[in-house]
Amino acid sequence: MRRLYVWVLTAIALGAVFGLAFPKQAAGSKWLADLFLDLVKVVTAPTIFLTVVVGIAGLGSLAKAGGLAARAIGYFMAMTAVALLLGLVVGNVLRPGDGLDIAADPDLAATTIKSAEATSTSVSDFILGLVPSSFVGAFTGGQPIQVLVIAVLVAIALSGLGQRAAPVVRALETLAQLMFQLIKVIMYVAPIGAFGGIAYTVGAFGGRVLGNLALLVVTFWVTCIVFVVVILGAVAKFAGFNIFRMIRYLSDEILIVVGTSSSETVLPRLMTKLENAGVSRSVVGMVVPAGYSFNLDGICVYLTLGALFIAQATGHAVSVPTQIGMVAFMLISSKGAAGVTGAGLITLTASLQAFNNPAIPVVGIALLVGVDRFMSEARSTINVISNGVATLVIARWQGALDRDRLREVLTHRRAGETTRLPSGAVSTVTDAA
Repeated sequence: MRRLYVWVLTAIALGAVFGLAFPKQAAGSKWLADLFLDLVKVVTAPTIFLTVVVGIAGLGSLAKAGGLAARAIGYFMAMTAVALLLGLVVGNVLRPGDGLDIAADPDLAATTIKSAEATSTSVSDFILGLVPSSFVGAFTGGQPIQVLVIAVLVAIALSGLGQRAAPVVRALETLAQLMFQLIKVIMYVAPIGAFGGIAYTVGAFGGRVLGNLALLVVTFWVTCIVFVVVILGAVAKFAGFNIFRMIRYLSDEILIVVGTSSSETVLPRLMTKLENAGVSRSVVGMVVPAGYSFNLDGICVYLTLGALFIAQATGHAVSVPTQIGMVAFMLISSKGAAGVTGAGLITLTASLQAFNNPAIPVVGIALLVGVDRFMSEARSTINVISNGVATLVIARWQGALDRDRLREVLTHRRAGETTRLPSGAVSTVTDAA
C-alpha cells in the first residue's frame, strides 16, 4: 500500500497544473476541498470529546488534569507572544508595504469586515464564547474549544461517580476506537480535497500576486520557515527531539493542510499520530484541541506582519508604543480563531476594528483579500507543526512521554504504524492509498 503523502503530493501537483491550464474551471473546484473538510468535521468533535473524557479518566486525579491545563496555557501564551513579536520585527525590518502609498478600496474590504463584525475580541465575550448554547450545540458549532469544555465537564462528572463510571468509560473507549477507524476511511478522500483546494487557489488567484503583494507573501512564508526552524527547532531540541524528524513524521498531515488550507482537516489524525509517538492519551486529548484555539502561531505571525503591511501600504507610521500595545492586545484577540481557511484574515480584521488605531485603517484589509489565500497554507501548516511540538513538550513536562517510543517513531517511520488505545486495543494508522 503506497503512502498517503505520495497521493496527496501528486494531487497537489495535478491541481496546480489544472489551475494554470484551465483557471475558469479550476476556480469552481473548491467544493472538492469543502467536501473533504466537511467529512473531517463529522469526526472532529466526537473524537475530541471521547479522547478528552477517556484521557482525563485515565489520569485518575483532577489535580493532575488541572496541572496539565496550567502548563498548556502557560506554554501557549509564551509562544503566542514570540510569534507576534517575530511578525512585528520582520515587518519593521523588511517593510514589505513601503512604496505602495495607495488608498484601499472600501468595497473590496466590506465582506471581510462584515464577517469580522460577528467576531468579538472583548475578554468577556471571549469567555462566554467558550460555553456552547446547548450540549448538542458544542458538536455542531464548529468550535473545538467548546467541545473541549463540555468534555472536561463530563470527565469531572464521571470522576465523581467513582467505580460506577467504569462501564461508561469502557463504552467511550470503544466509541473512540470506532472514530479512529472512521478517520482512516475518510483519509482516502484526502487527495481529492487537496486537488480541489490547490486547483481553486491557482485558478482563482494565480495572476494577482504582483509587486509589493508578492513581497508580502514571500516575506510571510520565509518568516514562518524561520519560526519553525529557529524557534520551534530550539524548543524541540530543548525537549529532546529533532524538529525535522518530527516534520517528516507528520509529512502526510502537512501535505493535506497545504492542499486544503485548513489545519482542521488533520486534527483527529494529528491526535492519533502523536499518541502513536509516545504521548499519553490524556495529554493528547487536552493539549491538541486546546491548541487549535489557543496556540495558532501561524495566525499570530500573520496578525502583526499584516497590520504593519497595511500601515506601510497606506502611508501611515506606527509608533513603537502603539506597536507594543498592539502586541499586548493581540495576545487576547488571537485566541479562539478557528483553524479553517480565512480565519486569519477575519481575526486580523476583528483585531484592527477593536484596536481602533487610525494608523492601521481597517479598510486596509482590502489590500490583503487577493493574496490571503496564498498565506493561508503557511498559517495552517505552522499551526499543525506548532501544536505537534507543544504536545510533545508539555507531555515531557508532565512526565507523560515515552521517549524511547518517540525516538523509535521519529527515527524509523513505517507505514502501518500502530496507535496504542485503551484496554490493550490498537488502531493502525495506515496510509490511505
